[in-house]
Formats: sequence, structure tokens, C-alpha cells
Amino acid sequence: MPVTTKVNEIEPFLRTVAQAPLSALLLDYDGTLAPFSLDRRKAVPYPGVNTILQEIVDVGRTRLVIITGRDAHDVEPLLNIRPFPEVWGAHGLQRLSTNGACEMPEIDPNALQGLSDAERWLAYQGLDHMAEPKPGSLAVHWRALDENSAVKLRGKILLGWFPIAEQAALKVLEFDGGLELRVPVHDKGDVIGTILREIGPEAPIAYLGDDVTDETAFQALQNRGLTVLVRREHRKTAARVWLKPPGELLEFLAQWRDACRTTSLARSATYSS
Repeated sequence: MPVTTKVNEIEPFLRTVAQAPLSALLLDYDGTLAPFSLDRRKAVPYPGVNTILQEIVDVGRTRLVIITGRDAHDVEPLLNIRPFPEVWGAHGLQRLSTNGACEMPEIDPNALQGLSDAERWLAYQGLDHMAEPKPGSLAVHWRALDENSAVKLRGKILLGWFPIAEQAALKVLEFDGGLELRVPVHDKGDVIGTILREIGPEAPIAYLGDDVTDETAFQALQNRGLTVLVRREHRKTAARVWLKPPGELLEFLAQWRDACRTTSLARSATYSS
């Protein structure tokens, strides 16, 4: 069995998946399904992830949802699954449905002006090459820097962004390897709340994530579903289970697939008898 913070969490949960007509598997992308890459356009999943997720989709007993800090449209070229799953992007600000329709709330003009001001500030500081503009947010990544340089850059950006954030009612969010300035409209915990309302109280549900930005999702699923930290090194977290990628991640996904196949085979036997 994978290394977990609560040894008896996974197997009992997967038994409920095997017995349920429909379950929900909610997955962060960067750092969870895919290792971090300095070129975010090349951050493809760990070998084997696409294959198992496709098999899970093919069985048809799982609502597969990607919940990411990326623009929702950026995931499809990296995650080769058909039909492509539902994606919530920008930490829940966007909702990209399986039919390609994208929902996103209207953003306050003052917030948009603040994001534009922050982007211009980065350009003035010669840091625009490190920026990632996204719907409703602006992120700076420093994962390529050494620790000392990253600390100095973090302090510099905070000094530049805090006045902008205060004036435009924006939120400064820290993540593993960077900072993000964003509209405080939705987060991953809000996405979990929406999905819970949609699937009802009986469906098994799990969320897998790696970053501090996933903590709101872990908290939203407390006493309701399985929460899994996917990370090579453990950290303080609200998640109940810890898996080390890629091996333990792949094992868990394969176990989920097999549980769904058990459901499918059992139903096929019932219908044919």
C-alpha cells in the first residue's frame, strides 16, 4: 500500500467507489498529475497517468474533474484524454465544460485595472519574462532561482504588489514557487462546494493536490471525501492521505480504475442474468 498519514483510509474508500454507480475524482494538475517544468507548455503528466485516466473515463463510472491554477484552456494540449474532462481553471474562476463551453463571472473593472498596473510594474522592474497572465490573475514563477534569490524576489514583488492589491481589492496568493495576484472571487474550496451540491450526498468523492492552494479544497472535503496530498516530501496539510509521485500516485489511480471496473462488471453480470 502507498505511504499514508492514515493507513486505513484508501482501501475502505475504494470499496465505496466499487459499490457506487458514480464517483467523483477531482485532480489538481501541476505538481500532482505532472512534475513542474520551467516551460509550463511542456509540463506533461507523469508517464502512465494519461493511460490510466483514459481507462477510468472509458469505464464511465467516474466524474473526472481537473481543478487547476492554470487557464482552463491550457490543460487540454497537455492531458490527452477523450472525451476531455471538465476543467475548472484559475483556481475556480473558470469552468470549462466537457462540451467546450466556458463559464466565467464578470470581473470588476477596478480589479482588471489593478492587474494591468501590476503587470506594468513587473515590466518596469524587468520581471515581465517571469509573469504568467491568467484570467482574473497574474502570477510570477521563480522555481528556477536559488533559494536566496527567490527570497529577495518575493520580498520585492510583495512590496510592489501590496499597494496595488489594496487599492484594487485584489488578493496576493502564495504558491509553491511563486506569487499570484488575483481577484478574490472563487477558490478551489468553492469548486468543491459546487461539485458536492451537484453530485449529491451519496457519491464517493476524492481530491488530489500538492500545493498550499489546494488546502481550501482539502478543508472543504473534511468529513465528506478522501483528501490526498501528492508530493515527494510531506508538509503540514489538511489532507488525510499522503502519496509520493509518481509511483504511489499511479498505484492509486490504477486502484480507482480497478474499483470502477468491479462496479461495471458486477452490473453487467446482473443485467445478463
